[in-house]
Amino acid sequence: MPKSKNDISTVKITISTTNSVQNLLTELVDTGMFGKNTAEAAEQLVRRSLENLLNDNTIIKWKDSTK
Repeated sequence: MPKSKNDISTVKITISTTNSVQNLLTELVDTGMFGKNTAEAAEQLVRRSLENLLNDNTIIKWKDSTK
């Protein structure tokens, strides 16, 4: 069954990393729980980390991040 279109607008960013990090992202993808590719795995990890930081008040939301 095809994946439904994401209703939330997205932007593209580019990051550079080490081979070790890329290998770890690949291992996460291979588990089947972190997306279909390393970009999706990295996005999930960034999003989860930001949610955790917001939830424990390490960082605060200072503007509307939905734009």
